[in-house]
Amino acid sequence: MSASFLDFLAGGLLQFGWGSMLLYLLVATQITIFTVTLYLHRSQAHRAVDFHPVLAHFFRFWCWLTTSMITKEWAAIHRKHHAKCETEDDPHSPQIKGIKVVFWRGVELYRDARLQRDDIEKYGKGCPDDWIERHLYTPFATWGPTILLFLSFALFGFKGIAVWAIQMAWIPFWAAGVVNGLGHWWGYRNFETTDTATNLVPWAFWIGGEELHNNHHAFPSSAKFALRKWEFDIGWASIKLFQAVGLAKVLRVAPSLDVRPNIAMPDGETLKALLAIRFQAMTDYYRGVTLPALREEAAAVGARARDLLPRKLRKGLADGGRWLDDDKKARLQDFLAERPKLATVADYRARLAQVLDDRSHDAKATLARLHAWCQEAEASGIASLQQFSARLKGYALASAH
Repeated sequence: MSASFLDFLAGGLLQFGWGSMLLYLLVATQITIFTVTLYLHRSQAHRAVDFHPVLAHFFRFWCWLTTSMITKEWAAIHRKHHAKCETEDDPHSPQIKGIKVVFWRGVELYRDARLQRDDIEKYGKGCPDDWIERHLYTPFATWGPTILLFLSFALFGFKGIAVWAIQMAWIPFWAAGVVNGLGHWWGYRNFETTDTATNLVPWAFWIGGEELHNNHHAFPSSAKFALRKWEFDIGWASIKLFQAVGLAKVLRVAPSLDVRPNIAMPDGETLKALLAIRFQAMTDYYRGVTLPALREEAAAVGARARDLLPRKLRKGLADGGRWLDDDKKARLQDFLAERPKLATVADYRARLAQVLDDRSHDAKATLARLHAWCQEAEASGIASLQQFSARLKGYALASAH
């Protein structure tokens, strides 16, 4: 073999060193992450942002080239995840299927979900259905990564094959494994949602902002995932940049809470706010009523809250014991039976959750139930519950600026 041919095999047409190859890999995989979080997730699955047709089609092309994922299938599977979260019908719940299965075999779960064609049709409405989608991207989805393999070899030689393999594993690991798995298993929670979604870290940049998964589940249709002052969402920063140059239009972001003073009883503004931010209301209840009551019980016996009640059972107080097994539920009930004040606080939490979760189309009936809840809470004699009720009555959605 000639020296030039051996050089081609070793470094391809570009003859990049390993440092340049690493830089290329980081840039290419980050574009793939942005394609998933900005286009597939925020734009297509949740309609939170629209992109200029040129940018949108770049995302579609890059998705085809680097992942072989089909927009309609991805959006449908994700919408089903939200609709059936943490149930037997959830395509990838670690609570149901186990964390090891979702983390290591997430791509297999995605492939299984693709085969449920009725669900794809049901949940995949509104996704691209133009000529190129029907004649290339969908029927020849695997062509993209195959072409990328040949391009990688031509440009970078054998090193390009290694880089291509990493690219092929990038989304299955970070999206299917880390976000879908660890994002429902470990981390912190800003909102007591009815699922187990967590925020992995507050500074979300490595996987496009998807690290802020609990925030997303609290407000799925928000284009912005960072909802606390100390949180950062690189996906949102990118959207704002695209918007500044006319390539993106933000359609929805999470509503903000305003608390009006001296509201005698809940009104239409209160109800509108509660229905929009019900998870924030339940979080406020846990932090403003449940935790103070638990600390009072602990102080009465000279202990700390964490010593009085294990962490798993404390989480049961936050979500009504939704994710506790039968043994832990029984232990929590025994614990509450011995502490009437804390049991009352837990009961009021459950009743408020029922008002917010079982809301009907009859706003007057829902508002009447909320009135009754506030009246009884303020007659309970529990200071923290009374204070929460007074604050709750003043809830309203902050005006957009």
